[in-house]
Amino acid sequence: MNAPYTKDAAAGAAVFGWDVGGAHVKVSMADSSGAVLDVAQWACPLWQGLDHLERTIDLVFERWPHARMAAAQHAVTMTGEMVDLFADRAEGVRMIVATLAYRLGARLRFYAGDAGWLAPHACAAGWRHVASANWLATARWVSTRVANAVLIDIGSTTTDIIPIVGGRVVACATTDAGRLATGELVYQGVVRTPLCGVAHRIEFAGVTVNVMNEWFATTADIYRLTGELDLLHDVHPSADQGPKTEAASRARLARMIGRDAHEADAVEWRRFAQRWRALQLREIGVNLARVIAAHPELDAAPLVGAGCGRFLVAALACEAVRGYLDFGAIAGVPERCSAWAATCAPSVAVALLALGDPSSRQQSGCHGVSRAA
Repeated sequence: MNAPYTKDAAAGAAVFGWDVGGAHVKVSMADSSGAVLDVAQWACPLWQGLDHLERTIDLVFERWPHARMAAAQHAVTMTGEMVDLFADRAEGVRMIVATLAYRLGARLRFYAGDAGWLAPHACAAGWRHVASANWLATARWVSTRVANAVLIDIGSTTTDIIPIVGGRVVACATTDAGRLATGELVYQGVVRTPLCGVAHRIEFAGVTVNVMNEWFATTADIYRLTGELDLLHDVHPSADQGPKTEAASRARLARMIGRDAHEADAVEWRRFAQRWRALQLREIGVNLARVIAAHPELDAAPLVGAGCGRFLVAALACEAVRGYLDFGAIAGVPERCSAWAATCAPSVAVALLALGDPSSRQQSGCHGVSRAA
C-alpha cells in the first residue's frame, strides 16, 4: 500500500472507485472535477473468507474517513467472484455486493459494462454483467483518450489484452471463458503465478530440462532476481511461506529443476530468472499477436501499459518497435501517485467513468439491464 494521502480535499464530493479482486482490493479517490487525488491497494485473499474484505473496508475507512460519509459515492467493479470460496460466480457476485452494500451505504453502484450501472439490489439478476468486468472498465476509459491502441494490464495473477479501434473497445469476447479462448485473457501475472504454469521445460547450464509440476516457486521469485518487482507490490506469501529475499528466491527457483541454490552462483541464478522472464514474455507476446491478427488496424498501434507488471508491456513494445503509453500518464494523475494509478487502473477507470455518467449517481433502480452485455 502506498503512503497515505493527507490533504482533506473535497471530502463530501469524493468518488471512490473500487476494484475487488480475489487477491487484492484497489481503491481510488477522485473529486467531482475528475481529478484523481489518491490511489491505494491492499492484499485481500478473498478465497480465505469474506472477513478479509470486511477488514479491507475498515482500512479504506481508516485511510479516508470521509469514505463512510453519506455524501461519498462508491463505484465498484470486481473479479473476486471467481474465487473458490463461492459455489459459483453468481453466488460470488451476490456475496461481494451484499458485503459492500452493508458497509458503504446507499450511494453505491456496480459497473456492468453495456448494461450500465446497477444498484446493489439489481446485481443478483444482473450478475453476468457485473462479474469480471474490471478489464472493460479500464478499456472503456482508455478508449476515451486513445483512439487506436492495445491495452495490456499485467497484474499479480492475470494479463488482459484488449484491442481498441476507432475509440471503441472491440474485444472478441466478454466473459472470462470466452476471453481465454481468444487470447484476450492470459492467466499469468508477475507475482502469484506458479512457475510450472509458465513453462514445462527450460534451459539451465546449457541443458534443457523438465520443470517440476510443483508449487515450489512463483513469478515473484523471477522478478525479485531481475530487480523489476516493486517491493510494494510483493505483498503475498512466497510459495514456501519463506523469506522474500534474493537468496530465498534462488533456493525456490533451484527446486523447480531439482537443484539446490549452492550449485550455482548468484549470477547464474539471475540468468536463469531471465530465461523464465523470456518465456513468460513470449507467452504474452503470442497472445498479443493473436489479438492483433483479429484487428489489422492495430498493426502499428501503441501499447498502453497497466498493472504492476507493466514493465513487461514496455518490453513488448520495445521488441515490436511500437509506441508505449503508461496508463498513469494518460490518466493525468499527480506524479506522486501516477505509478499507483497505473497499477490500480480499473479502480481509477471505474471512478472516472462514474463521474462521467449521471446514471451512476442515481439512488435507486436498475439501469440498462435489458441491454446486451
